[in-house]
Amino acid sequence: MEKIWLKSYPPGVPHDVKPEQYRSVAHMLEESFRKNASNPFSVCMDQWMSYGELDRLSGALGAYLQGLGLEPGARVAIMLPNVPQFGVTMAAVLRAGYTCVNVNPLYTARELQHQLKDSGATAIVILENFAHTLAEVIDNTAVQHVVMASMGDLLGFWFGHWITFAVRHLAKMVPAYDLPLTNGRKVVPFKKALALGERRTLAPSQATLDSIAFLQYTGGTTGLSKGAVLTHRCIVAATLQAEAWFTPALSKVGDLSRANSVAALPLYHIFALTLCLLAIRQGSSLTLIPNPRDIPKFVAELKKRPFHMLPAVNTLFNALLQNPQFRTLDFSHLCVSQAGGMAASEGTAKQWQKVTGNTMIEGWGMSETCAIGTNNPVTNTEFSGSIGLP
Repeated sequence: MEKIWLKSYPPGVPHDVKPEQYRSVAHMLEESFRKNASNPFSVCMDQWMSYGELDRLSGALGAYLQGLGLEPGARVAIMLPNVPQFGVTMAAVLRAGYTCVNVNPLYTARELQHQLKDSGATAIVILENFAHTLAEVIDNTAVQHVVMASMGDLLGFWFGHWITFAVRHLAKMVPAYDLPLTNGRKVVPFKKALALGERRTLAPSQATLDSIAFLQYTGGTTGLSKGAVLTHRCIVAATLQAEAWFTPALSKVGDLSRANSVAALPLYHIFALTLCLLAIRQGSSLTLIPNPRDIPKFVAELKKRPFHMLPAVNTLFNALLQNPQFRTLDFSHLCVSQAGGMAASEGTAKQWQKVTGNTMIEGWGMSETCAIGTNNPVTNTEFSGSIGLP
């Protein structure tokens, strides 16, 4: 079959990628950690984490998980919002040779029970804000190991303690919970798990490109949520594909490790997850937005530093445009405004280009396609209204 769409690829975009250059996702991550150790990986509430720190912390958490005696390929659920613990946990699970099961932190008890049972997860890393939901259903699942994170765990000693106190006692965002310790179940604080893991040595992952990296659950819009089986090959290929596709637009940044991508969409979703993996591949940084619904705080965060990639859904683009302070930002560094997750409207796209000077690029994908299935060329100068090219 003639792939006629290849003729419309921007100059410099390869027709194929080669996932075989890596043994696994862990191999790809660890290469970046070593190469970019001094580079910033993420910033959240003005607290920075370097790739070197991500390497050390994920290695410690991975070693802790291995110390639990989990079987190779075991399912580890991750129920975290966009906080530094997410990247650490995702990398830890993959480096330890296990399978990531991303969970929406806003799930109801019924939805959470279904996903934990369906995936066969035996361990979970969860933010304490959502532990009350887990407590309702954990006895109906195979989960025997719980790592309990607090909001401020990785936000520095003094600031982190203050944030955790404020979230618990001032904002009262941590409902009371009582996790049953039946059948030897253990609950360990996130920071203690790190400390215990630092006493161990992380054994290299035995995963191959054909091993399962993620059970990525769909939105459940056509019934019960279903886990899409994503192998290490799929994840590596999707990351390399995203790198190839977006590089022409990011060329004005120069050194891609200087690029700053805004992670406002939830990292447990395949759209933002791909952005996270792309940032790691490039050695670039992520600005983590734990609550993008608070538009004034979101805009205030954007004002602090230049940003180059902003993926969002149409409703979020529109909400930003309605904020007067957003219109005063410096958009001169913005290279990619990537729309996905839902249809982008022509009205929002035209207004976005008028305000920011940057063209909204729309794409289409599913959990099953590792996010991007089709996308418009990032060199487009006008919103096309289509889902683009394969």
